[in-house]
Amino acid sequence: MLAIVKTKRAPGGQISTVGTPKIGRREVLVKVTAASICGTDMHIWNWNNWAQQRIKKIPLIIGHEFCGEIAEIGPDVTSVKVGDSVSAETHIVDGTCYQCRTDRMHICQNLKILGVDRDGVFAEYVALPERNVWKNDSTLDSGVASIQEPLGNAVQAALPANNVEDIAGKNVAILGCGPIGLMAIAVVKKLGAARIFATAGGLNKVRMELAAKMGADLVLNAREEGANLPKIILDETDGEGVDVALEMSGAPAALNHAFEILTPGGRVSLFGLFSSPVTLDFNDAMIFKAATIYGISGRRMFQTWFQVKGLLSDAEFHRKIALIITQRLNMDQMGEAIKLIEAKKTAKIVLEPKW
Repeated sequence: MLAIVKTKRAPGGQISTVGTPKIGRREVLVKVTAASICGTDMHIWNWNNWAQQRIKKIPLIIGHEFCGEIAEIGPDVTSVKVGDSVSAETHIVDGTCYQCRTDRMHICQNLKILGVDRDGVFAEYVALPERNVWKNDSTLDSGVASIQEPLGNAVQAALPANNVEDIAGKNVAILGCGPIGLMAIAVVKKLGAARIFATAGGLNKVRMELAAKMGADLVLNAREEGANLPKIILDETDGEGVDVALEMSGAPAALNHAFEILTPGGRVSLFGLFSSPVTLDFNDAMIFKAATIYGISGRRMFQTWFQVKGLLSDAEFHRKIALIITQRLNMDQMGEAIKLIEAKKTAKIVLEPKW
């Protein structure tokens, strides 16, 4: 089969002919029908410091967000059949560690990630454990089906412990308007947030425009507003601040802003990854504010997936999420896709299996 492969520990990748995966007794073989590019794929492609330290397996088929059709099932597979439309939970777990046995599989001690620790989905076929397969509704658009995994990140940031009650009727800030930040805006809008404030780096005008379309009441350019940004949001909330802040950017300034604008007793979800250690005044930011903090890693297995399914059953929410897909390219146009992302001219790119 054809696949996009990281063949050496250096920037770039290439289309290679590789063996079609063999499946085990409780695995499935999926024919890829759409896949989307994630920031993780960019890190691996560009071979940044994170990728150099994190990636152990070379050669590696990259990619992890996708949808497809089951082409083959192992003899012990019972929950899906050949021909089913599926996506995948990309956190592959052992099922036996303490976290897995206490309803926290998404942070398994022996976690393996698709397209990072094992071969991924930028290929004609991918092999998956049965447990990781998510059966899609037949009416779901293939592009949207391929981005359910990152949508799950957004839902988990908004609802880390089914916190609907601290969103409905409350002020919410989304710091960072990358694809998952944009999805988070749509999620909290659907959950009934009273006012939504979105902040973005300002270099990607496509994403700033989409933030308003997703439901943000005020979109702020963090690059232009700088240190004045918290004051703007505090003024807009009569000095009260926001009840919930979702930090989705991994920018040190945004982290500090999240706590500056948080109302005492509020909640912060931390999803963005920082490139180096950050400084934060714990006393004023967290302790004296009695803030509740959640670290967001992956999606709850599989509570978050059921929440995603429920949200996408709403036609208007489905329409909004589809808007985040700004380009659909062929799999052999990976290089062009990378250039579009680096030029800040896109939100989410879906790749179709045309080689």
